[in-house]
Amino acid sequence: MSSVFPVLAVGCAALAGTGCVQALLGAGLLARFRRTERRPTTLVQPPPVTVLKPLYGAEPLLDEALESFCTQDYPQMQILFGVREADDAAVEIVRQLQRRHPRLDMQLVVDPALHGINRKISNLMNVMPYVKHDILVISDSDIHVTPDYLRHVVTALNTPGTGLVTTLYAGLPAVHTLVQALAACQINHNFLPGVILSRYLGRQDCLGATMALRRSVLDAVGGLEALVDHVADDALLGRLIRQHGLNIAIAECMTWTTIAESSFGELMHHELRWGRTVCALAPAGYAASSIQLPLFWASLAVLFQPHAGWSLPFFWAVWAVRALTSVIIDRAVGSRSLWPVLLLPLRDWLSAAIMLGSASGTEVHWRGQTMHVGPHPTAPPPAPPAFSASQQGPATPPP
Repeated sequence: MSSVFPVLAVGCAALAGTGCVQALLGAGLLARFRRTERRPTTLVQPPPVTVLKPLYGAEPLLDEALESFCTQDYPQMQILFGVREADDAAVEIVRQLQRRHPRLDMQLVVDPALHGINRKISNLMNVMPYVKHDILVISDSDIHVTPDYLRHVVTALNTPGTGLVTTLYAGLPAVHTLVQALAACQINHNFLPGVILSRYLGRQDCLGATMALRRSVLDAVGGLEALVDHVADDALLGRLIRQHGLNIAIAECMTWTTIAESSFGELMHHELRWGRTVCALAPAGYAASSIQLPLFWASLAVLFQPHAGWSLPFFWAVWAVRALTSVIIDRAVGSRSLWPVLLLPLRDWLSAAIMLGSASGTEVHWRGQTMHVGPHPTAPPPAPPAFSASQQGPATPPP
């Protein structure tokens, strides 16, 4: 039996080495993405935009996140906030925004109607009757943006053949606690470089931080009604867009999501929900993403071969590579704290535990709801309509 351990150690080391290569490539691509961000194209007549914000409760940094949308450098914008209850704590924050920005076209819609299991999509369906413009920008309540965000999004949406625009996002801790540092490590050091690397390899994923599209395109893929009975509405919308022959573009700007977990239990529930959702949609891809945990594999190599002369130095080398890539990523997303690199081994082991838990069940907890996730429907989509140039974007980019 002991003869198996050296083989296992070498296998784990190979996986750790592969993970280091992936981390270096992802960090480099992210740094390049931030360095090459250009000013958004100057649109001669920027089209009017409606921003849709489904809200639930007064989560940490909500005022700051919503304020960043109210201060956009964009000439014609409507913002619709939706809540289910009049006594929702988010209502007062919206009222304060309305007082601070009296000239902004901003409306709060209170409607308790439920149309399916996904309450966020139900919320969006309730505000749709108040939409004034064809371009819709759907963004989660905890997203923070820069003043040129909408210009970047609309510029990307004007690319010929583009049906939907999304954005990369990094984690922004509400307070600097151990729990929120661990959550930020997962988003910034594992998820983010993996997403941008997969993008360069040809994947086109829709991320819930931003889902921007024309209303005519949304209607053509089945509307919000097609999403309301699914937990992973962003992934399903992206799949429908691709099935209709349209591309998903990434706007050349970064956004940030508030990390609000106040306890280890909240963090576990959040990451299990995310993990089980991804595992249900793409089990093989989710399993393959374990290479993003090189310190987990390197530490297993040490456990399998504790007395080998190479195992411990190899572990330290992997940690050094992960520390380097983490610093590169943190600088790219605007974080200057160095101490989270000390958490990287713990973060990798926690992520491995989350992956095991994700593979062992389908139950998820989300904002007071308990649901079961499953794969998206695989039936062939209806025949794609003949999209006009105005639906896909102009034939040539605007000057």
